[in-house]
Amino acid sequence: MKTFITEDFLLYNDTARELYHGTAKDLPIIDYHNHLNDEEILQDKNYDNLSQIWLGGDHYKWRALRANGIDESYITGDKSDYEKFLAWGKTVPNTFGNPLYHWTHLELLRYFGIDEVFNEESAPAIWEEANRKLATPEFSVRSLLKRDNVEFVGTTDDPTDDLANHIALAKEDQSFTVSPSFRPDKGLGIEKGDFLDWVEKLGNVTGSSISTYDAFLQALAERVDFFDQHGCRSSDHGINVLYFEQASKEEVSAIFAKRLKGEKLSEKEMDQFRTYTLLTLGELYADKGWAMQLHISPLRNNNTRMFHQIGPDSGFDSIGDPLVAEKLSRLLDELEKIGKLPKTVLYSLNAKDYNVLASMAGNFQNAEVPGKVQFGTAWWFNDTIDGMEDQMKTLANIGLISNFIGMLTDSRSFLSFSRHEYFRRILCNLLGTWVEEGKVPKDMELLRKYVRGICYENAKRYFSI
Repeated sequence: MKTFITEDFLLYNDTARELYHGTAKDLPIIDYHNHLNDEEILQDKNYDNLSQIWLGGDHYKWRALRANGIDESYITGDKSDYEKFLAWGKTVPNTFGNPLYHWTHLELLRYFGIDEVFNEESAPAIWEEANRKLATPEFSVRSLLKRDNVEFVGTTDDPTDDLANHIALAKEDQSFTVSPSFRPDKGLGIEKGDFLDWVEKLGNVTGSSISTYDAFLQALAERVDFFDQHGCRSSDHGINVLYFEQASKEEVSAIFAKRLKGEKLSEKEMDQFRTYTLLTLGELYADKGWAMQLHISPLRNNNTRMFHQIGPDSGFDSIGDPLVAEKLSRLLDELEKIGKLPKTVLYSLNAKDYNVLASMAGNFQNAEVPGKVQFGTAWWFNDTIDGMEDQMKTLANIGLISNFIGMLTDSRSFLSFSRHEYFRRILCNLLGTWVEEGKVPKDMELLRKYVRGICYENAKRYFSI
């Protein structure tokens, strides 16, 4: 059976079709937040088979497989790559309404030219055809980035990383830039069992003995400098529950000293440490001209048994529901008061926060850059048709969608860039629908400006690319 992905997929009116095919379709891609493996880009890796590039590390698919009653051995266990692939073929027909159904078929069509519905019966032939192509130079990871017209990739990197792969890549003449992003979650996780090990590692990479909070902050500042020297454009913070608990530097120094001695900290003390440290980092980001990305409200590792069996980031995270407005306001305002609020992108995994984030962003805009504080794109469980439309409608209702920096993949897969096509089709259809409903004029020059901005130009400007 032929695939349902037609030329006008998700484009339901003439204006939408004109905007997509005439403007959005061929714009370069700026993917400013993902989890791609920079070593694989440096090596220009070819994957051995479709299961490895498609299913490996993809907890979106793992969740769907489990929901379809597939045994864990076919997901993260010891079954062969082919057996795992067949399990995915068995599962995909059950994913109607889930973006995985669309993404699966977009990826087969765009990368492999496979114009066929994927299911248990078609899977064996698709396996053979895709694997034959994956073995060719045209399917190395760099070739895939070039094919997708990717201009910028922002990976996710720990402050203790030596960035050796990024440094080597920067010396090569490529059509795309691979930039590190500063992800200091382990340095803020003072309650974690591995915090002291991480502090020791931070000391090792900075050539310092971190025995005081001042030394800790100095080491973080040195790593910010190091990342900046090697092309970093943004930080990224995963925040399960937003915190703000004010404290003096002397108080936080004492808290840090207690932790070094292995003493137990109160929740208040932990929040004081996190708050002061994040505010200090925010000042550093502002000085560098970076953007600070705050990913708020996941509820992680819900299944304790499976966490112990498989580990984190395995598909057992879900949407949290903590309150965010007051603490977010105080966090941003504390930096704004001293003129050190960096460009900031606000994401929440809980769609109930959309109005909060969109309205909060409006409190801290200025002439530094249009949309200095962004209500970020629909993220993770929300990057569906409905979720993307809801996020953009909320932004348009409360702020200015014209300055929106658009889509990111947040993905570990080199086949995920077709999600930008998905987003672009949804955006063009939304704008086209507004035209058809008489909500905005059919000013094609202005509409094309919106599309170019949201799909490409705004992010390019925002991240100083």
